[in-house]
Amino acid sequence: MTADDVVRKALAESLKLIEDHMMSDVFFYCGPIVYGTDKVIRDAVEAMQKRNKQLLFILETNGGYIEVVQRIADTLRRYFDVINFLVPDHALSAGTVLVMAGDSIWMDYYSVLGPIDPQLPDQKGGMLPALGYLKQYERFIAKSAKKALTTAEVAFLLEKFDPAELYKFERAKELSVSLLKEWLVKYKFKNWKKTQTRNIAVSEKMKKERAEQIARILLDTDRWNSHGRGISMAVLQNAIQLQIDDFGQDDILKTRIRNHCKLVQDYAGKMGKTSFLHTREAEFQILF
Repeated sequence: MTADDVVRKALAESLKLIEDHMMSDVFFYCGPIVYGTDKVIRDAVEAMQKRNKQLLFILETNGGYIEVVQRIADTLRRYFDVINFLVPDHALSAGTVLVMAGDSIWMDYYSVLGPIDPQLPDQKGGMLPALGYLKQYERFIAKSAKKALTTAEVAFLLEKFDPAELYKFERAKELSVSLLKEWLVKYKFKNWKKTQTRNIAVSEKMKKERAEQIARILLDTDRWNSHGRGISMAVLQNAIQLQIDDFGQDDILKTRIRNHCKLVQDYAGKMGKTSFLHTREAEFQILF
């Protein structure tokens, strides 16, 4: 047995410990949410010979493309009745939208989500944060209305801001809001029957209004200041009043999650890779 075989065996055993504890299938994805990620996850789901009705999806991501998030969520929902997302460290931007497709969200004091700022490909092969682009454009327009634009700003506006790109960014923003509202109402709020403070029956309209409120808060770039700023479990629970389950309160689960994350990340680091999917059937699949 090679050293890699030993590590793979340890990874499989570590994953099974989490599956047994949660009575659930488990996927662990770490990496950007880019075109192709959805296909890898689809193939992994379809490769499973036996599926539980419940999935625990452990996610580590800096974000990515909102359209890919939608395809991942649609794929998972086709095969699993209950989907719980667990964030050991961070799930930012589009990753935050993805976890909103869960029946529950598990974090601990160290975990963070992020402001929702969908990204789109730029001309150099990188990713542009849509909201930052739109916000800067709105500032230029506001200055223009006051006839306060400098010559340099006019030149920059003409050179950098493409109407077609602006439209794409606006659509990505609205898709993010639309998905978050739909998923929160359909999954996260499905068992929300009465308000906590006044014990009032919760209507479908109230759920939709609450979901839109959460979406708008997470889209508020002025409030969060930075695309990569982490929003802790405490802030989500207290300031945004979003129900989060604390896996840190379960000592067994916390230990198994932390051990598994370390095993997977150590192995990925040894392979020189930063993006991977680990499942029971696919064992350990390096993506990028």
